[in-house]
Amino acid sequence: MTRPLLLIQLTLTLFVLGVIQGNLTKALLLLTLWFATFYPVSRKELALYFIACVFFTIMNTLSLKQGIFAFAHPDVLGMPVYELFMWGFYLLHTKRMVAGRVPERVDKVTYALAFLYAVAFSAIPDQNLLLVVTAVLLLIGLLFFHEKLDLAYTGYMILLGAAIEYTGVLSGEWYYPDHPWGGVPLWFITLWGGVGLFLRRLVLPTLNRYGEKSTPAAH
Repeated sequence: MTRPLLLIQLTLTLFVLGVIQGNLTKALLLLTLWFATFYPVSRKELALYFIACVFFTIMNTLSLKQGIFAFAHPDVLGMPVYELFMWGFYLLHTKRMVAGRVPERVDKVTYALAFLYAVAFSAIPDQNLLLVVTAVLLLIGLLFFHEKLDLAYTGYMILLGAAIEYTGVLSGEWYYPDHPWGGVPLWFITLWGGVGLFLRRLVLPTLNRYGEKSTPAAH
């Protein structure tokens, strides 16, 4: 799938998220859209999708309990049903959009930073402290890893995050406490940027190490 088509895929995703009514309807439309536009998908990409969905469902549940954000119309675990499938899309879309060489191994510092990131977003309820802590962690990560593709994955996921966050907030799908300027707290930058960096430096190398050689799962 070419980058222009991926941008169309993203545009349609934003439309469904922000305009279509009904959580189940959104979920069914999004899954159909993604199946049609990602097809064919390798086994490693399927693994990336499902691992991301499971991991971020857990992270969202912990963050919701901390009260750093909330969904307006939850179905399960404090989330609308479509949210259970969103993060797999974000990571797979970014992988297809940015692409490029994947590092051969995972540096030890990556594991430490990823762990601290997860702890921060699951345990810090104060919005300002969360921004400071995660900004420091992201800067440390970029000091260690700043190849062009590291910056590309980080930057693209920040842009993707801005599109998703503002669509969701402005359409009333979710909201943040204390009414931050524009409706979205600045730590969205460190969240999405960090995920982009860890996607290239942790997730994709791990999948390459333990996965098969990009054999399509469907034709």
